[in-house]
Amino acid sequence: MIAAQAKLVYHLNKYYNEKCQSRKAAISKSIREVCKVVSDVLKEVEVQEPRFISSLSEMDNRFEGLEVISPNEFEVVLYLNQMGVFNFVDDGSLPGCAVLKLSDGRKRSMSLWVEFITASGYLSARKIRSRFQTLVAQAVDKCSYRDVIKMIADTSEVKLRIRDRYVVQITPAFKCTGIWPRSAAHWPLPHIPWPGPNRVAEVKAEGFNLLSKECYSLNGKQSSAESDAWVLQFGEAENRLILGGCRKKCLSVLKTLRDRHLELPGTPLNNYHMKTLVSYECEKHPRESDWDENCLGDRLNGILLQLISCLQCRRCPHYFLPSLDLFQGKPHSSLENAAKQTWRLAREILTNPKSLEKL
Repeated sequence: MIAAQAKLVYHLNKYYNEKCQSRKAAISKSIREVCKVVSDVLKEVEVQEPRFISSLSEMDNRFEGLEVISPNEFEVVLYLNQMGVFNFVDDGSLPGCAVLKLSDGRKRSMSLWVEFITASGYLSARKIRSRFQTLVAQAVDKCSYRDVIKMIADTSEVKLRIRDRYVVQITPAFKCTGIWPRSAAHWPLPHIPWPGPNRVAEVKAEGFNLLSKECYSLNGKQSSAESDAWVLQFGEAENRLILGGCRKKCLSVLKTLRDRHLELPGTPLNNYHMKTLVSYECEKHPRESDWDENCLGDRLNGILLQLISCLQCRRCPHYFLPSLDLFQGKPHSSLENAAKQTWRLAREILTNPKSLEKL
Protein backbone atom coordinates (compact mmCIF):
# COMPACT_ATOMS: atom_id res chain seq x y z
CA MET A 1 0.00 0.00 0.00
CA ILE A 2 2.76 2.43 1.03
CA ALA A 3 4.78 1.49 -2.06
CA ALA A 4 1.77 2.22 -4.30
CA GLN A 5 1.25 5.55 -2.54
CA ALA A 6 4.92 6.47 -2.97
CA LYS A 7 4.79 5.53 -6.66
CA LEU A 8 1.76 7.79 -7.21
CA VAL A 9 3.46 10.70 -5.37
CA TYR A 10 6.60 10.19 -7.46
CA HIS A 11 4.64 10.42 -10.73
CA LEU A 12 2.57 13.37 -9.47
CA ASN A 13 5.75 15.28 -8.58
CA LYS A 14 7.14 14.51 -12.01
CA TYR A 15 3.88 15.72 -13.55
CA TYR A 16 4.06 18.88 -11.45
CA ASN A 17 7.68 19.62 -12.40
CA GLU A 18 7.09 19.05 -16.10
CA LYS A 19 3.46 19.73 -17.10
CA CYS A 20 2.32 22.10 -14.32
CA GLN A 21 5.43 24.25 -14.46
CA SER A 22 5.27 24.58 -18.26
CA ARG A 23 1.57 25.52 -17.95
CA LYS A 24 2.51 28.18 -15.36
CA ALA A 25 5.26 29.58 -17.59
CA ALA A 26 2.92 29.76 -20.62
CA ILE A 27 0.19 31.47 -18.57
CA SER A 28 2.70 33.98 -17.12
CA LYS A 29 3.69 34.90 -20.65
CA SER A 30 0.02 35.31 -21.68
CA ILE A 31 -0.67 37.43 -18.58
CA ARG A 32 2.15 39.84 -19.48
CA GLU A 33 0.80 40.19 -23.00
CA VAL A 34 -2.78 40.70 -21.80
CA CYS A 35 -1.83 43.16 -19.03
CA LYS A 36 0.15 45.33 -21.46
CA VAL A 37 -2.96 45.76 -23.60
CA VAL A 38 -5.41 46.16 -20.70
CA SER A 39 -3.15 48.76 -19.01
CA ASP A 40 -3.12 50.77 -22.21
CA VAL A 41 -6.94 50.66 -22.46
CA LEU A 42 -7.34 51.63 -18.79
CA LYS A 43 -4.93 54.56 -19.20
CA GLU A 44 -7.22 55.90 -21.93
CA VAL A 45 -10.28 55.34 -19.71
CA GLU A 46 -8.62 57.32 -16.91
CA VAL A 47 -7.93 60.25 -19.25
CA GLN A 48 -11.65 60.43 -20.09
CA GLU A 49 -12.94 59.73 -16.59
CA PRO A 50 -10.50 60.15 -13.66
CA ARG A 51 -12.83 58.31 -11.26
CA PHE A 52 -11.88 55.02 -12.96
CA ILE A 53 -8.22 54.82 -11.96
CA SER A 54 -6.33 51.74 -13.14
CA SER A 55 -5.37 49.55 -10.19
CA LEU A 56 -3.61 46.91 -12.30
CA SER A 57 -0.12 46.70 -10.84
CA GLU A 58 2.60 44.09 -10.63
CA MET A 59 3.88 42.94 -7.24
CA ASP A 60 6.33 40.06 -6.69
CA ASN A 61 5.79 38.78 -10.23
CA ARG A 62 2.00 38.69 -9.94
CA PHE A 63 -0.57 41.20 -11.06
CA GLU A 64 -2.80 42.55 -8.32
CA GLY A 65 -6.47 42.00 -9.19
CA LEU A 66 -5.92 39.53 -12.04
CA GLU A 67 -7.66 36.15 -11.92
CA VAL A 68 -6.91 33.31 -14.36
CA ILE A 69 -10.19 31.64 -15.38
CA SER A 70 -8.50 29.35 -17.93
CA PRO A 71 -5.28 29.63 -20.01
CA ASN A 72 -6.96 31.99 -22.50
CA GLU A 73 -9.50 33.68 -20.24
CA PHE A 74 -8.78 36.25 -17.54
CA GLU A 75 -10.59 38.67 -15.27
CA VAL A 76 -9.09 41.99 -14.21
CA VAL A 77 -10.67 43.66 -11.18
CA LEU A 78 -10.58 47.45 -11.29
CA TYR A 79 -10.72 48.79 -7.73
CA LEU A 80 -12.81 51.96 -7.31
CA ASN A 81 -12.25 54.60 -4.62
CA GLN A 82 -14.48 56.12 -1.98
CA MET A 83 -17.00 53.57 -0.85
CA GLY A 84 -17.07 55.38 2.52
CA VAL A 85 -20.45 57.14 2.36
CA PHE A 86 -22.26 53.83 1.77
CA ASN A 87 -23.35 51.12 4.16
CA PHE A 88 -22.72 47.52 3.14
CA VAL A 89 -25.98 45.51 3.41
CA ASP A 90 -26.18 41.74 2.89
CA ASP A 91 -29.41 40.51 4.40
CA GLY A 92 -29.39 37.21 2.47
CA SER A 93 -32.26 38.18 0.15
CA LEU A 94 -29.91 38.01 -2.87
CA PRO A 95 -27.66 34.91 -2.57
CA GLY A 96 -24.04 35.81 -3.24
CA CYS A 97 -24.83 39.52 -3.55
CA ALA A 98 -25.00 42.64 -1.40
CA VAL A 99 -26.11 46.24 -1.84
CA LEU A 100 -24.46 49.56 -1.01
CA LYS A 101 -26.88 52.01 0.55
CA LEU A 102 -26.23 55.68 1.18
CA SER A 103 -25.58 56.07 4.93
CA ASP A 104 -28.24 57.90 6.95
CA GLY A 105 -27.61 61.61 7.06
CA ARG A 106 -25.21 61.53 4.12
CA LYS A 107 -26.10 63.67 1.13
CA ARG A 108 -25.81 62.24 -2.38
CA SER A 109 -23.57 65.14 -3.30
CA MET A 110 -21.01 63.85 -0.78
CA SER A 111 -20.43 60.78 -2.95
CA LEU A 112 -17.89 60.60 -5.75
CA TRP A 113 -20.45 58.40 -7.57
CA VAL A 114 -23.46 60.70 -7.22
CA GLU A 115 -25.11 60.04 -10.60
CA PHE A 116 -25.09 56.27 -10.07
CA ILE A 117 -27.19 56.40 -6.89
CA THR A 118 -30.79 55.21 -7.39
CA ALA A 119 -33.88 57.07 -6.14
CA SER A 120 -33.98 54.78 -3.10
CA GLY A 121 -30.34 55.55 -2.19
CA TYR A 122 -28.52 52.48 -3.55
CA LEU A 123 -25.28 52.69 -5.49
CA SER A 124 -26.14 50.81 -8.68
CA ALA A 125 -23.59 48.23 -9.85
CA ARG A 126 -25.35 48.09 -13.22
CA LYS A 127 -25.22 51.87 -13.80
CA ILE A 128 -21.52 52.04 -12.96
CA ARG A 129 -20.80 49.09 -15.26
CA SER A 130 -22.82 50.61 -18.09
CA ARG A 131 -20.85 53.88 -17.86
CA PHE A 132 -17.58 51.95 -17.65
CA GLN A 133 -18.50 49.89 -20.72
CA THR A 134 -19.06 53.08 -22.76
CA LEU A 135 -15.68 54.44 -21.63
CA VAL A 136 -13.86 51.19 -22.47
CA ALA A 137 -15.47 51.08 -25.93
CA GLN A 138 -14.17 54.61 -26.61
CA ALA A 139 -10.74 53.77 -25.16
CA VAL A 140 -10.43 50.67 -27.38
CA ASP A 141 -10.84 52.89 -30.46
CA LYS A 142 -8.17 55.33 -29.27
CA CYS A 143 -5.49 53.15 -27.65
CA SER A 144 -2.31 52.04 -29.38
CA TYR A 145 -3.44 48.39 -29.51
CA ARG A 146 -6.74 49.17 -31.30
CA ASP A 147 -5.88 46.82 -34.20
CA VAL A 148 -5.70 43.76 -31.95
CA ILE A 149 -8.65 44.34 -29.57
CA LYS A 150 -12.40 43.95 -30.02
CA MET A 151 -15.16 44.61 -27.51
CA ILE A 152 -17.38 41.53 -27.12
CA ALA A 153 -20.99 42.53 -27.81
CA ASP A 154 -24.25 40.99 -26.49
CA THR A 155 -23.28 41.25 -22.83
CA SER A 156 -23.58 43.87 -20.11
CA GLU A 157 -20.10 42.80 -18.90
CA VAL A 158 -16.99 44.60 -20.14
CA LYS A 159 -15.22 41.91 -22.16
CA LEU A 160 -12.38 42.29 -24.63
CA ARG A 161 -11.06 39.83 -27.18
CA ILE A 162 -7.30 40.31 -27.65
CA ARG A 163 -5.47 39.07 -30.75
CA ASP A 164 -8.35 36.62 -31.33
CA ARG A 165 -6.69 34.48 -28.68
CA TYR A 166 -7.57 35.82 -25.24
CA VAL A 167 -10.76 36.98 -23.57
CA VAL A 168 -10.44 39.47 -20.70
CA GLN A 169 -13.27 40.68 -18.52
CA ILE A 170 -12.65 43.98 -16.72
CA THR A 171 -14.83 44.29 -13.63
CA PRO A 172 -15.27 47.46 -11.54
CA ALA A 173 -15.19 46.64 -7.82
CA PHE A 174 -14.85 47.92 -4.28
CA LYS A 175 -12.36 46.32 -1.88
CA CYS A 176 -13.86 45.70 1.58
CA THR A 177 -11.36 45.15 4.37
CA GLY A 178 -11.95 45.10 8.10
CA ILE A 179 -15.50 43.76 7.74
CA TRP A 180 -16.80 40.26 7.10
CA PRO A 181 -20.17 39.62 5.38
CA ARG A 182 -23.11 38.37 7.42
CA SER A 183 -23.86 35.78 4.75
CA ALA A 184 -20.49 34.14 5.56
CA ALA A 185 -20.82 34.54 9.36
CA HIS A 186 -21.20 30.74 9.84
CA TRP A 187 -17.54 30.31 8.83
CA PRO A 188 -15.44 28.75 10.26
CA LEU A 189 -17.64 25.81 11.25
CA PRO A 190 -17.38 25.34 15.04
CA HIS A 191 -16.79 21.54 14.97
CA ILE A 192 -13.92 21.64 12.44
CA PRO A 193 -10.43 22.42 13.78
CA TRP A 194 -9.15 23.80 10.46
CA PRO A 195 -7.93 26.46 9.70
CA GLY A 196 -7.25 27.48 13.31
CA PRO A 197 -7.83 30.89 14.97
CA ASN A 198 -4.71 32.66 13.62
CA ARG A 199 -5.39 31.74 10.00
CA VAL A 200 -9.10 32.61 10.42
CA ALA A 201 -8.09 36.08 11.66
CA GLU A 202 -5.76 36.51 8.64
CA VAL A 203 -8.45 35.38 6.18
CA LYS A 204 -11.08 37.68 7.63
CA ALA A 205 -8.60 40.58 7.61
CA GLU A 206 -8.14 40.03 3.85
CA GLY A 207 -11.85 40.82 3.52
CA PHE A 208 -13.62 40.50 0.19
CA ASN A 209 -14.50 42.36 -3.00
CA LEU A 210 -17.83 43.66 -4.27
CA LEU A 211 -17.91 43.18 -8.04
CA SER A 212 -20.12 44.88 -10.59
CA LYS A 213 -21.08 41.88 -12.73
CA GLU A 214 -24.01 39.67 -13.65
CA CYS A 215 -24.90 37.55 -10.63
CA TYR A 216 -25.38 33.97 -11.79
CA SER A 217 -27.69 33.11 -8.88
CA LEU A 218 -30.15 35.65 -10.29
CA ASN A 219 -30.08 34.57 -13.92
CA GLY A 220 -33.43 34.94 -15.59
CA LYS A 221 -35.13 36.84 -12.77
CA GLN A 222 -33.34 40.14 -12.45
CA SER A 223 -35.46 42.92 -11.07
CA SER A 224 -33.99 46.41 -11.00
CA ALA A 225 -33.02 46.01 -7.32
CA GLU A 226 -31.09 42.87 -8.21
CA SER A 227 -29.23 44.44 -11.09
CA ASP A 228 -28.18 47.26 -8.72
CA ALA A 229 -26.62 44.63 -6.40
CA TRP A 230 -22.90 43.80 -6.14
CA VAL A 231 -21.45 40.28 -6.29
CA LEU A 232 -19.38 39.06 -3.32
CA GLN A 233 -15.94 37.67 -4.18
CA PHE A 234 -13.34 36.26 -1.76
CA GLY A 235 -10.29 35.72 -4.01
CA GLU A 236 -7.56 36.93 -1.64
CA ALA A 237 -9.13 35.26 1.41
CA GLU A 238 -9.28 31.96 -0.52
CA ASN A 239 -5.64 32.27 -1.58
CA ARG A 240 -4.67 32.81 2.04
CA LEU A 241 -6.56 29.65 3.08
CA ILE A 242 -4.65 27.27 0.84
CA LEU A 243 -1.13 28.23 1.93
CA GLY A 244 1.07 25.56 3.50
CA GLY A 245 1.81 21.89 2.87
CA CYS A 246 1.07 20.51 -0.60
CA ARG A 247 -2.21 22.44 -1.00
CA LYS A 248 -1.03 24.78 -3.76
CA LYS A 249 0.78 21.97 -5.55
CA CYS A 250 -2.40 19.89 -5.42
CA LEU A 251 -4.41 22.80 -6.89
CA SER A 252 -1.80 23.27 -9.62
CA VAL A 253 -2.10 19.60 -10.65
CA LEU A 254 -5.92 19.87 -10.68
CA LYS A 255 -5.83 23.00 -12.85
CA THR A 256 -3.43 21.35 -15.29
CA LEU A 257 -5.62 18.22 -15.52
CA ARG A 258 -8.65 20.46 -16.06
CA ASP A 259 -6.99 22.44 -18.85
CA ARG A 260 -5.77 19.33 -20.64
CA HIS A 261 -8.75 16.97 -20.20
CA LEU A 262 -11.81 18.74 -18.80
CA GLU A 263 -12.14 21.73 -21.13
CA LEU A 264 -15.49 20.42 -22.37
CA PRO A 265 -18.51 21.72 -24.34
CA GLY A 266 -20.69 23.97 -22.14
CA THR A 267 -17.60 24.75 -19.97
CA PRO A 268 -18.86 22.83 -16.92
CA LEU A 269 -15.60 23.24 -14.97
CA ASN A 270 -13.23 26.12 -14.36
CA ASN A 271 -10.25 26.74 -12.07
CA TYR A 272 -12.51 28.19 -9.40
CA HIS A 273 -14.35 24.89 -8.91
CA MET A 274 -10.96 23.24 -8.29
CA LYS A 275 -9.92 25.90 -5.77
CA THR A 276 -13.25 25.50 -3.95
CA LEU A 277 -12.85 21.73 -3.65
CA VAL A 278 -9.31 22.09 -2.27
CA SER A 279 -10.78 24.23 0.56
CA TYR A 280 -13.42 21.56 1.31
CA GLU A 281 -10.72 18.86 1.32
CA CYS A 282 -8.81 20.94 3.92
CA GLU A 283 -11.87 20.74 6.20
CA LYS A 284 -12.08 16.97 5.74
CA HIS A 285 -8.36 16.62 6.49
CA PRO A 286 -7.70 19.36 9.04
CA ARG A 287 -4.27 18.24 10.33
CA GLU A 288 -1.18 19.80 8.75
CA SER A 289 0.35 16.31 8.52
CA ASP A 290 -2.53 15.38 6.15
CA TRP A 291 -0.96 17.82 3.66
CA ASP A 292 2.63 16.56 3.80
CA GLU A 293 4.20 15.99 0.39
CA ASN A 294 3.79 12.21 0.76
CA CYS A 295 -0.03 12.65 1.04
CA LEU A 296 -0.35 14.45 -2.32
CA GLY A 297 -1.79 11.35 -4.06
CA ASP A 298 -4.42 10.75 -1.36
CA ARG A 299 -5.54 14.38 -1.35
CA LEU A 300 -5.75 14.53 -5.15
CA ASN A 301 -7.83 11.33 -5.29
CA GLY A 302 -10.12 12.63 -2.55
CA ILE A 303 -10.74 15.85 -4.49
CA LEU A 304 -11.36 14.08 -7.81
CA LEU A 305 -13.91 11.77 -6.12
CA GLN A 306 -15.58 14.77 -4.48
CA LEU A 307 -15.68 16.50 -7.88
CA ILE A 308 -17.40 13.46 -9.45
CA SER A 309 -19.95 13.46 -6.62
CA CYS A 310 -20.65 17.21 -7.11
CA LEU A 311 -21.04 16.76 -10.87
CA GLN A 312 -23.43 13.81 -10.42
CA CYS A 313 -25.52 15.77 -7.86
CA ARG A 314 -25.26 18.84 -10.15
CA ARG A 315 -24.32 21.01 -7.20
CA CYS A 316 -21.04 22.58 -6.07
CA PRO A 317 -21.56 24.91 -3.07
CA HIS A 318 -19.45 28.06 -2.85
CA TYR A 319 -16.98 27.62 0.04
CA PHE A 320 -17.88 30.76 2.02
CA LEU A 321 -21.50 31.08 0.78
CA PRO A 322 -22.74 27.47 0.60
CA SER A 323 -26.28 28.48 -0.42
CA LEU A 324 -24.71 29.60 -3.71
CA ASP A 325 -24.35 26.81 -6.28
CA LEU A 326 -21.32 27.20 -8.56
CA PHE A 327 -22.95 24.88 -11.15
CA GLN A 328 -26.07 27.08 -11.40
CA GLY A 329 -27.06 27.54 -15.04
CA LYS A 330 -24.69 24.85 -16.38
CA PRO A 331 -26.36 22.42 -18.83
CA HIS A 332 -27.05 19.05 -17.16
CA SER A 333 -25.61 17.17 -20.13
CA SER A 334 -22.28 18.99 -19.82
CA LEU A 335 -22.11 18.20 -16.06
CA GLU A 336 -22.82 14.50 -16.79
CA ASN A 337 -20.16 14.47 -19.48
CA ALA A 338 -17.66 16.09 -17.08
CA ALA A 339 -18.50 13.47 -14.40
CA LYS A 340 -17.72 10.64 -16.85
CA GLN A 341 -14.47 12.26 -17.98
CA THR A 342 -13.36 12.97 -14.39
CA TRP A 343 -14.12 9.37 -13.43
CA ARG A 344 -11.98 8.10 -16.34
CA LEU A 345 -9.18 10.40 -15.28
CA ALA A 346 -9.35 9.44 -11.58
CA ARG A 347 -9.44 5.71 -12.40
CA GLU A 348 -6.48 6.05 -14.77
CA ILE A 349 -4.36 7.94 -12.21
CA LEU A 350 -5.25 5.58 -9.36
CA THR A 351 -4.77 2.27 -11.20
CA ASN A 352 -1.79 3.31 -13.30
CA PRO A 353 0.16 6.30 -11.94
CA LYS A 354 2.65 6.02 -14.83
CA SER A 355 -0.21 7.13 -17.14
CA LEU A 356 0.39 10.68 -15.82
CA GLU A 357 3.28 10.82 -18.29
CA LYS A 358 0.69 10.85 -21.08
CA LEU A 359 -2.06 12.88 -19.36
